[in-house]
Amino acid sequence: MTEIVSFIFEYRQEIFVIVLAIFLGFEVIAHVPSVLHTPLMSGANAISGVVIIGALIYAGHAHSWVDVLIGSIAIFFATLNVVGGFAVTDRMLEMFKKKKTEKK
Repeated sequence: MTEIVSFIFEYRQEIFVIVLAIFLGFEVIAHVPSVLHTPLMSGANAISGVVIIGALIYAGHAHSWVDVLIGSIAIFFATLNVVGGFAVTDRMLEMFKKKKTEKK
C-alpha cells in the first residue's frame, strides 16, 4: 500500500493531467453534434495513424521485452481505432447516398 501512495505522490502532476484529459475529452465528445461526427472521426483516424507510426518506432528501438509489449499494445489499439473509425465513417456516409431505384 505504501508503494501505491508513494507512486501517486511522486507522479501526482502526471496523474492530474491524465485525469483532467479524460474528463475534458469526455465532455467535448459528449457535446458533438451528429453532423460533425464524420469529420471528427476522420481526424481521429489520422491521429491514430500517427500513433501507429510512433508505436512502431518505439517497439523497433526497444531495449527490453516490456518496451516491446507496450509498443505492441499501442499498435494493436491504434490499429483497432483506425479500422473501427473507418467502418463507422463508411457506414455513416452510406446513409447520405441516394438509394438506387429499379427500372421496369
